[in-house]
Amino acid sequence: MIHSMTGYATAAREFPFGMLSVELRSVNHRYLDIQFRLPDDLRAVEPALRELVSEHVRRGKVECRVSFSAAPGTHRMLTLNEDLMLRLEELELKIRTMLAGAGQLTVADVLRWPGMLATDPLPLEELQAACRELLAAVLREFNATRGREGDKLKALLLDRAAGMEQRIAETAPRIPQVVDAYRERLAARLREALGGGEDERIRQEVAVFAAKIDVDEEISRLTAHVSELKQALANGGAVGKKLDFLMQELNREANTLASKSVDLAVTRAALELKLLIEQMREQIQNIE
Repeated sequence: MIHSMTGYATAAREFPFGMLSVELRSVNHRYLDIQFRLPDDLRAVEPALRELVSEHVRRGKVECRVSFSAAPGTHRMLTLNEDLMLRLEELELKIRTMLAGAGQLTVADVLRWPGMLATDPLPLEELQAACRELLAAVLREFNATRGREGDKLKALLLDRAAGMEQRIAETAPRIPQVVDAYRERLAARLREALGGGEDERIRQEVAVFAAKIDVDEEISRLTAHVSELKQALANGGAVGKKLDFLMQELNREANTLASKSVDLAVTRAALELKLLIEQMREQIQNIE
């Protein structure tokens, strides 16, 4: 299956103490780039989630967002760190003894002190396991979405490939006629320029220039590259980079065909090929 690099999916699970949700989105990218947005309490599960995403996605910029919201009316109990409070009191007395005029800590100062208040811990193991299960479900929908988009891209590329094959098939039979006509025109001009005679020199010059406009090799390579494109699409998988390379090769041959052309129909065909290649290149940027 061909996958698009653009996709989106989300899933959520409700607990008595709150709601856990996992959201996955991606856009095209040269390599695989995975970014996570996790609550601090669930940061430890990131390596497992990253490994899971890497097993199902080969290329693209992927953002995975995990969020947890407490259930309405749910209040987590606050616990005072008494050991820390007593230690803070000792330090305050010592400082006030050593520094005249040092102010006294207020209740608000004490409560705001880092680590002074602790909340009942969330059931992290349960939430982490739920994260992995939710992400697995999200990835199934995510890849199904990317696969449907990939099918559309595949159909579009095959349509453009068929257009290229048609233009190549129309152009190939003209090449011998074009070369022969060019050879005759060139020979006539050389005879006129040289005032007749020197047939051997004329034949040599004609042969050299005729070879320069012969595009049989370009036609053959275009045919081979289009065939390879169709085979890659049939094989499926992560073929985006290979298809992008084939676009470069096809464009190179189409450019050469246009530069060598001495026939209006061949030039027009080369330009139409370049247009089809550019249309395919734009779509291939979205293929994994």
